[in-house]
Amino acid sequence: MYDVIVIGSGPGGYVAAIRAAQLGMKTVIIEKYPTLGGTCLNVGCIPSKALLDSSEHYHNAAHTFKTHGINLSGLKVDLKQMIARKEEVVKQNVDGIQFLMKKNKIDVHQGFGSFVDKNTVKVTKEDGSSENIQGKNIIIATGSKPASLPFIKIDKERIITSTEALKMKEIPKHLIVIGGGVIGMELGSVYGRLGAKVSVVEFMDAIIPSMDRTMGKELQKSLKKLGFDFYLKHKVTAVENKGKEVIIKADNGKGEVVEIKGDYVLVSIGRRPYTDGLNAEAAGVKVNERGQVEVDDHLRTNIPNIYAIGDVVKGAMLAHKAEEEGVFVAESIAGQKPHINYLLIPGVVYTWPEVASVGYTEEQLKEKGIAYKTGKFPFMASGRARASMDTDGLVKVLADAKTDEILGVHMIGPRTADMIAEAVVAMEYRASAEDIARMSHAHPTYTEAFKEACLAATDNRALHI
Repeated sequence: MYDVIVIGSGPGGYVAAIRAAQLGMKTVIIEKYPTLGGTCLNVGCIPSKALLDSSEHYHNAAHTFKTHGINLSGLKVDLKQMIARKEEVVKQNVDGIQFLMKKNKIDVHQGFGSFVDKNTVKVTKEDGSSENIQGKNIIIATGSKPASLPFIKIDKERIITSTEALKMKEIPKHLIVIGGGVIGMELGSVYGRLGAKVSVVEFMDAIIPSMDRTMGKELQKSLKKLGFDFYLKHKVTAVENKGKEVIIKADNGKGEVVEIKGDYVLVSIGRRPYTDGLNAEAAGVKVNERGQVEVDDHLRTNIPNIYAIGDVVKGAMLAHKAEEEGVFVAESIAGQKPHINYLLIPGVVYTWPEVASVGYTEEQLKEKGIAYKTGKFPFMASGRARASMDTDGLVKVLADAKTDEILGVHMIGPRTADMIAEAVVAMEYRASAEDIARMSHAHPTYTEAFKEACLAATDNRALHI
């Protein structure tokens, strides 16, 4: 009998398995796909970042190299090679996870995991054969799948999800993106940079609506420079594949039907928890109407020896959130007292400029009635950003009006995905805006913008605006 059975090998699952093994527990991981790493490594975070980087290189070569004094001729996109490089990046990462399983002496069973009872998981292989594995503790880490709308038929050819968008055989002439969230903006950026016309249809009144609204407005400005069109407050009512053309219809909120024609439609309206076929009821585990496994504050289900983490439970669907939860559960099983502050798990959008956020948004502070002050610093005023021609965006700091404690940090600009880590550290240690303002930041760097925004929040003392 195993000490820990992990169902699912995404960032949450494989990290939980590694930490459990580090703590001396006999551990097994079950994965239905031939490769480890889940959505993130295979068809999510890693491949999308590979294509985002490749497309950004091309876009810069086409649009900014000349200004830098680099003249090119005959520039063209080799999409087949771009996709092949992406596949190699994915292979390196999933091979790395396989190595980590061997290094930590974690058994790996390839097949579909489903409950038999609260201590037994059935592993069904592709050939139909199966075996039962028993464990004292079980961690559900089955992740999520792309969500859709009932009337949309995903044909994986013209009407696609993020999975198909990562392996296109041609650059769309006109890509229609349904959903203005993170996935839609990232993959829309990939093909927008490569020359596609991109139209975004979003039901809400802003793109990336879950983030601070300043971020959405700034990102929209930047994406418009790529030729994006935005149809905000539009409700999609029909999507039809006409062969080489896809037509979508949307209600614009004024009783009018708007028709948009393109050659591909990317449906990116979010993701849903993946509990299909898990047979959770056999173990007595409660799954709510949204498909989420219900857990308490310790990520324990209603069955004491069964836990759930990552996209399959409540909260943001983020790889690093799943990783933190994986460590949390492994350490809890070992009798330790770990802690996660969900407010301080950063969110990132890997467009260019990048968007990164941690803590409360301005809208949330207003809703909670918390008195706050704001400090902003534009990258237009950053010497480092001018040098790299990355002047779009700003850093926004929200601090408590009385104590000056940093309550939220929202960044859009160059390398903010990396810069946000400083804000996370600051907030974990309950730093004030004054604390950051008094720390020396190397010059010239993008991170000076964070210091300047903190200065701006502290009696409007920014030095370079």
